[in-house]
Amino acid sequence: MSGFSFISTIESVFELFISLLTEAWILKTLAFAILVGSIMTLIEDSGGIEGFVEYIENKKEYVTSARSSLMLSYIIGVVIFVESSITALISGAVGKNLCDKHNVSRAKLAFVCDSTSAPISSLIVLNGWGALLLGLISAQISLGLIDGSEVDVLIDAILYNFYAMSALFVTFLSIYFNINLGAMKESKPLHVKQQTNSAKSVSMYYMVLPILLIVFFVFLFLYITGSGNILNGSGSSSIFYTMLSTLVFTLFYFVGTKNMTLFSWSSSALRGAKKLVPIAMILLFAFSIGKVTGELKTGFYLASLASENLSIYLLAGVIFLLSSLIAFSTGTSWGTFSIMIPIAIPMAVGMDANVALCIGAVISGGVFGDHCSPISDTTIISSMAAECDVVEHVKTQLPYALISGLVALTLFILFSL
Repeated sequence: MSGFSFISTIESVFELFISLLTEAWILKTLAFAILVGSIMTLIEDSGGIEGFVEYIENKKEYVTSARSSLMLSYIIGVVIFVESSITALISGAVGKNLCDKHNVSRAKLAFVCDSTSAPISSLIVLNGWGALLLGLISAQISLGLIDGSEVDVLIDAILYNFYAMSALFVTFLSIYFNINLGAMKESKPLHVKQQTNSAKSVSMYYMVLPILLIVFFVFLFLYITGSGNILNGSGSSSIFYTMLSTLVFTLFYFVGTKNMTLFSWSSSALRGAKKLVPIAMILLFAFSIGKVTGELKTGFYLASLASENLSIYLLAGVIFLLSSLIAFSTGTSWGTFSIMIPIAIPMAVGMDANVALCIGAVISGGVFGDHCSPISDTTIISSMAAECDVVEHVKTQLPYALISGLVALTLFILFSL
């Protein structure tokens, strides 16, 4: 693009980042990623998660079997969709004592935690996943590759997120019918003495209210920015204003109820923001890659090669497999989205394929590869939450993930046909 001139290339890169950082939607998306870190850390430091766990465990008389103990963790994992790590941590924290009591192995609990973290976060995208995907799709819209609002395109793509759907369904069946496959048959329950928690009780509302407000504010701001039509709302503006409003709410609620001092609130918010600065940088670099590959016509070049060797009916399936391989190798679904969406959308456009189906294949492949990968953050966090060995978790989870992946691949080919 710069005639192989080193100086011109450096100038072009500098101009690229300047142009990106002058676009309002990019700045809002980056700010959203950082604000998510602040809110999640505030919820953790407030004791809201512990309060929620204690509240659930006080109702454990309703959990009377191995099935119901795992089902409780499954339901919690589905309900708490704001952030995949938080989902896994809460599911594991709630399920450990109950699973030990009812002779359920920690490996089975880790499987449930992992199978309801990334899959549900990628289906109900009122979270950081949605921010990233909206940003990547917006970049393609700004290049003129596809029409419509980013929210509308994302909703269409989520309907084709077959791996997440099949993973949740397979997990439900494995719990309900007590299906143990492969290495899961050999996993043993952990027998430990039950300990009584004497710590001071903290209200679960320090976790519940911010999460409920996030859901409410997202729809409210989509309605406002869309002039009464949620589907026409600005995704980047809505998620930014949502996080900002929720952060202000935590200030008045946490400090006002003397749960935190103003100093401790500020410290937690800053520490949380600092944690997600690397994610914001990944987003910025992802936008840069998307713009460069768009100008290089990478997707159309790959589409021209694929059109000679690949049937349009296999395109979504191949995108799913390629995304799975990248996610498994790197251990990150977000990185996979950043690499594949700027390539998959131009390929779909160039081959006149279903764009939403191909985006859904990228999302599904990213989650599938991430789900199987031993170096994935959700894999490691799920193992940590259930206090299960990482290698054991990967081995016991793999058969279920492969079944879900095979179902997803079949569906991508069928829907292409």
